[in-house]
Amino acid sequence: MQLSTVRPVPVTFPDSALPDVPVDAELRFDASLPYAACLAFPLTPCRCTGDGAQVCWYFSRELLNEGRHEPVGRGDVKVRPGPEGEVLITLQGPTGNAAVLSAPGEAVTAFLSESFALVPAGSESDHLDVDAAVARLLADD
Repeated sequence: MQLSTVRPVPVTFPDSALPDVPVDAELRFDASLPYAACLAFPLTPCRCTGDGAQVCWYFSRELLNEGRHEPVGRGDVKVRPGPEGEVLITLQGPTGNAAVLSAPGEAVTAFLSESFALVPAGSESDHLDVDAAVARLLADD
């Protein structure tokens, strides 16, 4: 049984000096984290990061879903509808710097459809493994 989905999504940074240059990203959902969506950015391999390095932002799947239709969110992640069917996601780092990125609305909608097929809205708590979550929190990394 499929437990996760990954959807490549090109994002742009409309407030940047190069607003039309797409950056490869992925929207990810894993049924073991049923309330969360992940927006992942692969990093270019180098000596300091190695292969497979990435930056991941985790936020509420429901926030992403609702943000397609109206502005939502407080704190580090905000989502709102953008022009021409885009979805605008604002990510704010710990230093207070923020970046607005634009994702194609159809890619976001397709990702959400796939994630809700895996874990329907309202059934998230049925997919939580509290023991595994506690073990991850207590694990020595």
